[in-house]
Amino acid sequence: MLSKKPYIIQNSPFVVPTTDGKLIEEHFGNATDGNTQLSIAHMVAPPGWSEPFQTPEFDEYTYIIKGKKQFIINDEILILEAGQSIKINKNVRVQYSNPFTDACEYIAICVPAFSMDLVNRED
Repeated sequence: MLSKKPYIIQNSPFVVPTTDGKLIEEHFGNATDGNTQLSIAHMVAPPGWSEPFQTPEFDEYTYIIKGKKQFIINDEILILEAGQSIKINKNVRVQYSNPFTDACEYIAICVPAFSMDLVNRED
């Protein structure tokens, strides 16, 4: 009888196609293993990158590896640097950007998993 291993090693994350120069590698989540409970992604936001405001229906945890990332949460502007992390609760209006001159590398964890149906981006 073959036994299933009690772990999964992810060697081939799903690279999300983007048009804004941002690298998104989903290691676990909807696109890779169908997990709707949690998603983990490695991201690199290029200098000058930004995305529209959104009000996600998931909690999002961000850990900054390199560089800096700007968060506008409601009307408050926060800038996090390498070694810092943040949890933004679901149903909170937020905009993510990198208005700086260096790329920002970070890990994002969403609970439940990231989904375009749950992100609620503004036009």
